[in-house]
Amino acid sequence: MKILGLSALYHDSAAALIEDGRIIAAAQEERFTRKKHDAAFPKLAIEYCLAEAGIGLNDIDFVVFYDKPFLKFERLLETYLSFAPRGFSSFKTAIPVWLKEKLFQKDLLAKEFKKFATDFDWMGKMLFAEHHLSHAASAFFPSPFEDAAVLTMDGVGEWTTTSLAMGAGNSLEIHKELHFPHSLGLLYSAATYYTGFKVNSGEYKVMGLAPYGEPKYAALILDKVVDVKADGSFHLDQSYFDYCTGLTMTNDKFASLFGQPVRQADKDPLTQFHMDMAASIQAVTEHIVLKLARSIRAETGAKNLCLAGGVALNCVANGKILREGIFDNIWIQPAAGDAGGALGAALAGYHIHKGQPRSVTGGGKDAMKGSYLGPVWQQDDIETRLKAAGAVFTVLSDDDLIEQTAQALADEKAVGWMQGRMEFGPRALGGRSILGDPRSPSMQKMLNLKVKYRESFRPFAPSVLREDVAEWFEIDGDSPYMLLVAPVAEQHRRAMTEEENALFGIDKLNVPRSTLPAITHVDYSARIQTVHADTNPRYHALISAFKGKTGCPVVVNTSFNVRGEPIVCTPEDAFRCFMGSEIEVLTVGNCFLKKEDQDPALKLDYKNAFELD
Repeated sequence: MKILGLSALYHDSAAALIEDGRIIAAAQEERFTRKKHDAAFPKLAIEYCLAEAGIGLNDIDFVVFYDKPFLKFERLLETYLSFAPRGFSSFKTAIPVWLKEKLFQKDLLAKEFKKFATDFDWMGKMLFAEHHLSHAASAFFPSPFEDAAVLTMDGVGEWTTTSLAMGAGNSLEIHKELHFPHSLGLLYSAATYYTGFKVNSGEYKVMGLAPYGEPKYAALILDKVVDVKADGSFHLDQSYFDYCTGLTMTNDKFASLFGQPVRQADKDPLTQFHMDMAASIQAVTEHIVLKLARSIRAETGAKNLCLAGGVALNCVANGKILREGIFDNIWIQPAAGDAGGALGAALAGYHIHKGQPRSVTGGGKDAMKGSYLGPVWQQDDIETRLKAAGAVFTVLSDDDLIEQTAQALADEKAVGWMQGRMEFGPRALGGRSILGDPRSPSMQKMLNLKVKYRESFRPFAPSVLREDVAEWFEIDGDSPYMLLVAPVAEQHRRAMTEEENALFGIDKLNVPRSTLPAITHVDYSARIQTVHADTNPRYHALISAFKGKTGCPVVVNTSFNVRGEPIVCTPEDAFRCFMGSEIEVLTVGNCFLKKEDQDPALKLDYKNAFELD
């Protein structure tokens, strides 16, 4: 049985294909269109999934959409009616779009599918899953657990913002829900907006900024803005927000409470206040998430926890759950946001709607295949495409490619690494990555300012050999999807001087804190990816070779893109990014490229080529 899952028409459109419960392919539309957070019908992602399986649309048994548009429209109308006459300008903007397009998504989807196959039986094959059920299914069904509690947290689906589901075998049932407008995701997005970052894409910047501040306003937020109950359920005082009725997240009352106006990113600098605000909202988020986790364990007795929804990308909070030992095991869907809803919808259609059996992979392994579910390019095709783009390259054997790339890293060069299948989800996991030497004191700043063209405070993640992780970090378990934060091991830390400890804010940035300064955040933490030989043998071999040269089984890993564009997908994308940044070495398949060999006329001005988010 072949089922196609879709997420579309809000943000982060994606398609996923499963066959008899096995995940065959999944990809986000943005990677193909080069439009970040592309919300359009995922035509190119669907084409890829069908091509990967070698089938046509008529071979699909069911298409499952990741939420229910009528319920979402019901929430929109009820919200406007509840707050009327406030919010009329927002109502006037939103309703025509719904009446023209979004309310009739089934017809819209049918028209798009007819472009693939005119005789496609969309009436008999189209299903709709609820938003949070799609999230929960994406977390539980691929997990390595026979049974688990499933916590999903995001902005909002149809009505639900937080849910608890219980999974066992092929069954999954939602037991509890919190409803809009009370949303942890929207609370975090409100702080993102207030500190001058873009909602739905800048939340991770707030998380990265938090360690530079102190949670000075956490108590004020908990006293005035959000009322948290003993079981982790919460209520947001809507008098501080404008997202129900307006076109902004917060209002003047919110700004007055904290004594500062909304930061205008294009003209207002980041100050200690914004760092303290980031630290405060992060502390409140962790407080709520931990209360929810403890409550779920006490109420259900579940030993395993699965996480999904946009809030599950908060790897700092995830790390706190792990270190507190609330559950024996936790597993987080790597595509935890709306894109992952496409996969969850397909799995829900197979296991829940059709009642098909589920088999757990065993050995503690999940069914995500390392999340390497996107397209791969064959060597002949890579060479043809690179030649057409004007690239100069050498074709190396597997061993020589690993040797020369490891040497480039040891020489502190920035390396573009495009190998194997593209990752599904927001993290680069050694398929489409920019790599560097974590021992270099200048690597973090150089990658941010000269390669990624982004804020200097942003931290980078380490990729570490799974067999060596406990020696270098305070964690001894799998973290293959870069969704857990843990401290750098004590023996690798550097003691701060009295003067260094007295520094505030961004002044902390240039102080090395460990033998791995490029990946050690100012609070000694790191967002860890464990690299496994069975899921990514070439990446594992590279890091092993780097370890052989340096004694260090860790490399810097950041996504292969520059600020404002999606992660690269094709060899041409990789070459353009290479030529538009100060990446010094590029590997695509077995092609090895050096910047000094390229035609200077092909250099791109990436600093100004994309909208900066």
